Amino acid sequence: MKILRACIFPKDVHCLTGRSERYGRKLLNDIRRHFDKQSHQFVTVKEFAEYSGIEEEIITEYLQQVS
Repeated sequence: MKILRACIFPKDVHCLTGRSERYGRKLLNDIRRHFDKQSHQFVTVKEFAEYSGIEEEIITEYLQQVS
């Protein structure tokens, strides 16, 4: 069984949403603030799915394809 990444990066946000990578950085910072995380902490797939409204299955399918 292949292990998927547990965290989301700006490039992932770019590919999932079609928005710019800069938007991805801003969105991840907004998510960190929403979940009271520090700037060095990662955003998980679950947190991204909850915040963005994108189903977690769609995100994990994408991560499987790019991994």
